[in-house]
Amino acid sequence: MEYANAEALKMVTHLFSDSGKTWRQAARTNSRGRLIYQALQKELQGPIGADLRFQAERNASLIKSLPLDIAKQVNEHVLREAMKGTRSSEIAQQIKEFFPEASQAKANLIARTEVSKTSTALTRARCHFVGADWYVWRTSEDSRVRSSHEIMDGVIVKWSNPPSPESLDGETRTNGYYHAGEIFNCRCYAEPVIDLDLITWPAKVYHGGRMQRMTRKQFEKIV
Repeated sequence: MEYANAEALKMVTHLFSDSGKTWRQAARTNSRGRLIYQALQKELQGPIGADLRFQAERNASLIKSLPLDIAKQVNEHVLREAMKGTRSSEIAQQIKEFFPEASQAKANLIARTEVSKTSTALTRARCHFVGADWYVWRTSEDSRVRSSHEIMDGVIVKWSNPPSPESLDGETRTNGYYHAGEIFNCRCYAEPVIDLDLITWPAKVYHGGRMQRMTRKQFEKIV
């Protein structure tokens, strides 16, 4: 169990640090740069650190179910590929070689779902810390994107009000309400809205249970 916790913490900490690069870049170019920079320095001692520990515990529950040698190889590979910016779907394909045939589903679960959920959770915690209440839903923009997520691409969403993409797409069976990257095998990600000048207006916004196109002035009224 101690090994599982240590390896999980390494995996999530790395995602945390790697994601921080994007935020540091934003801090250099955005008018809220100083606030974002200060948040990055303090986050390990605040709500980000708490979220980090929570995610480590969740990942450990998966890691400890694997043989010790395989768990170590998987974690090291995920860390290395995450550093390169490799998408979780690609990591899933790569780490299958570490598993016997019967364990390929476990490889996909760890690489795709858990890495994606961890990334979204840390992005959300960071947004909450600096007061960024909205994000833009982004997809991988390829032929494998499910239709319910394709319609979410480019939509501005509030963290406190997750959508039901399947319902918005007219499907009868849904997976409930969730954010980008939170559902199984989802390759979508949340792009924090930290500067309205970077948004192309009018933009699609999820508000009041539906998607609608808004001008910047209309959006500012609901922020």
